[in-house]
Amino acid sequence: MKGIPLAVLGALASGQTLADESLSVVGSWSSLPLYKQYEQPFWTDILPSESKGNFEVVMTTHDQMGIGTSDVFRMLGDGVFDVAMTSGDYAVSDAPELEGLDVPLLASSAAQAKRLIEAARPMVDEIYETTFNSKVLAIVPYPPQVVFCKGDVSSVSDLAGLKVRASGRMTAKFLDALGAQSVNISFGEVPGALQRGVVDCAVTGAGSGYSAGWWEVSDSLMTLPLGGWDPVVTAINLDKWNDLSAKDQAFLETAVAEKFEKAVWDTAQAELDQDVACLTGNGDCARGPSHNMTWAEPSADDIFAAKRILIDTVLPEWAERAGSEWVQKWNASVGKVAKIKLAVPGE
Repeated sequence: MKGIPLAVLGALASGQTLADESLSVVGSWSSLPLYKQYEQPFWTDILPSESKGNFEVVMTTHDQMGIGTSDVFRMLGDGVFDVAMTSGDYAVSDAPELEGLDVPLLASSAAQAKRLIEAARPMVDEIYETTFNSKVLAIVPYPPQVVFCKGDVSSVSDLAGLKVRASGRMTAKFLDALGAQSVNISFGEVPGALQRGVVDCAVTGAGSGYSAGWWEVSDSLMTLPLGGWDPVVTAINLDKWNDLSAKDQAFLETAVAEKFEKAVWDTAQAELDQDVACLTGNGDCARGPSHNMTWAEPSADDIFAAKRILIDTVLPEWAERAGSEWVQKWNASVGKVAKIKLAVPGE
């Protein structure tokens, strides 16, 4: 907890109110659409209203608290706050098996991504309970993690030899296998890194890149989901969950599923289409000014070659990190939906 403003901790710890349940909630990036359009309205307005005041919420975000993204779920498990949400990719240093939730290139549409994430849900539930002392309430997507590049980059093969900011560990492994040099820098550092030439390209969601102004320091937008869909996990501390009544547990689960999770998924594909229009000028942009990035749509040959690297190199390397038990679970869930069966280490 070192470095967290005392005022923020005080706000999270306070909340002895007339409500039956008071929740301290930590949202994802405060500047991005997921938080502004869905997380904050749900937790601070919809949930208290729907519960008729039974749930009251004090909410902030990890960046407003000044804590590292990789610390969010560790601190949740320790009970520093009650509910937290951030990308599962930020937690893979504690749980390498969690990389199997967000595999590059498997889903080219929101509907495909939803099927894969639903298949992975039992695995994710188990990981969060055993590693982070928490219960998963929802998994929602950022838009697919696409590629912003300086200069003219029009195909996957063009990335070879370039320095590319990866959005997660498996994406980094894919970039390395492709012949690019993966670079690990935070989301907020990317615009400066692109401007100074520290990186040539960077992977993030199209909407995130639009909101953060990446179009000012990059020229090409390659919309291959090279970084997967960057699922954001919402979880509640398990001790707090167990302290809730069965009635409150059922209400909270239903409210999150119907009023938050469903809303994000229902708009995911349209959000992606709108984000691309805003970045490239290819269509009307309702978010604000549109820009003129070059839209690079990879060819079928590009996609085939990239998936071969994924299946032949990247996933087998992950299988070794995750271990045989988790590979078997992945094969029976995500792999079954994706029609991929990995060799189980040791067999």
